[in-house]
Amino acid sequence: MTLASTSPLSTARLIASDIKLAHSVFALPFAILGACMAAIQGFFILDFGFDFEHQHSPTRLDLARHAHLPGKIALIILAMVFARTVAMLANRLLDRHIDRHNPRTANRAIPSGRLPARTALLVLVLCAVAFAGVCACFGWLYENWLPLQLAPLVLVWISAYGLLKRWTWLCHLYLGISLAFSPIAAAIAVNPDALRHQTSLYLLSAMVLFWVAGFDIIYALQDIEVDRQQNLFSIPSRFGAAAALRISRVLHALALACLVAAGLVDPRFGALFFIGIAIVAVLLIYEHLTIARWGSTKMALAFFTLNGVISCVLGILGVIDVLVL
Repeated sequence: MTLASTSPLSTARLIASDIKLAHSVFALPFAILGACMAAIQGFFILDFGFDFEHQHSPTRLDLARHAHLPGKIALIILAMVFARTVAMLANRLLDRHIDRHNPRTANRAIPSGRLPARTALLVLVLCAVAFAGVCACFGWLYENWLPLQLAPLVLVWISAYGLLKRWTWLCHLYLGISLAFSPIAAAIAVNPDALRHQTSLYLLSAMVLFWVAGFDIIYALQDIEVDRQQNLFSIPSRFGAAAALRISRVLHALALACLVAAGLVDPRFGALFFIGIAIVAVLLIYEHLTIARWGSTKMALAFFTLNGVISCVLGILGVIDVLVL
């Protein structure tokens, strides 16, 4: 199938299906939560340390003061979609020759020939320009040019993930860092000053890092033999399935610890956030039990469904706690 024989709409649908646009749900709720956290000031000031002498009552949402917050969140959502599209297309382009020799990925749009590589590259460039345009809107509309200044670095970082598995089994942590940018980047877009005062933002980002790295290790269990045959690096191919699952459990335990720490140091988080933490713990345990019993045959449940629920539940309950209660 060539570009000439397909409409732009068909091409867009093919790309959205191939890069699994719905998987944006993993990072998006954390970006929205980070944005809401940055919008609220006048509370626990830590300056990168635990100084319990500087507690202040949290300032809840003042609709007059934060009238621009919905608009900023809308821009953040657009930026997230464009950035993820760039990252996934870069991954598909870098891996197209590898994917062709993997039975699980051979039918992807580019290696199967349904999407020409040059078309994917063109869409990647257009989405990168659109991402930069959205970042520029924060400068034009809200006099905050930091998102635009940081945009090239973000795009380069998130686009390089496909290269890491050629060099190191730490690629899972690299992917975790890429998604962990979400709450920090959203906070910068809404209120850069929040990064100096809110240690809980860094703890939330650390949670995303460990959580994503942990479930990416589980996802990589599907390709142990193929990765070994192609001399690719992953924790499962390097250490074996049993050790990989143990490492994943440790990473998910660290993710939970970061969540608990964020809830404890930030007085805006109350009962709802801790209920969310309990739900996350139960779902992570269920995820590991599912993989232990069924292996990769239940990957759709263990990878997408459970982790999608984790991000949505925690994001929604966290936002309610920060803005409403």
